[in-house]
Amino acid sequence: MTTHRSPRSTQRGITLIGLLSWTILIGFGGYLLVRVVPTISEVYTIQSVIERLAAAPASTVPEIRSAFDRQRSIDSTISSLTGADLDITKVNDRVVIGFAYEKEIPLFGPAFLLIKYAGRSK
Repeated sequence: MTTHRSPRSTQRGITLIGLLSWTILIGFGGYLLVRVVPTISEVYTIQSVIERLAAAPASTVPEIRSAFDRQRSIDSTISSLTGADLDITKVNDRVVIGFAYEKEIPLFGPAFLLIKYAGRSK
């Protein structure tokens, strides 16, 4: 008499430890995303404001700084930069406005994420 054995099938799936590991990784990634996206939005807003200011008819440096500060008071997105922080130069009769700043994002406990942003008008 021969007994018929079914071929050993390999099990597929994820273990509980694997599931918890993936959940922690995805959760931390989501947490970072929620903390970083507002700063990215801010830098795009700053970039659009300085593009608009640089394209305006010839202005003086104090006028550009005060126009940026007025826009900053209107748009609550911009909080990391003031008109005094702008680097305003003239290149070939064209106004070029640049900016650079660092943003510290508290993560947990003593851990911070430091992001350096920089840009300039075209």
